[in-house]
Amino acid sequence: MGSCLDFDSRLSEHLSKKYAKSYTAKTIDWYPIIKIDQLKLSQARKIELHIKKMKSRLYFKNLIKYPEMIEKLKMKYQ
Repeated sequence: MGSCLDFDSRLSEHLSKKYAKSYTAKTIDWYPIIKIDQLKLSQARKIELHIKKMKSRLYFKNLIKYPEMIEKLKMKYQ
């Protein structure tokens, strides 16, 4: 999970192991599950931190299942 300005480029960096010593270099099967477009970078980082702090697979699955949760996060972290 991460936030960036250019999603395709960032995913490519993960897949190519550009940062060999990073956590993301330990696997090769990265794929997007949720992509939230049209956010300011600061807003995206706040939402990312919120989701990570939840430490819940169920919460993450619910974000996928209930898109209105994402809309609430966008409003909360404007």
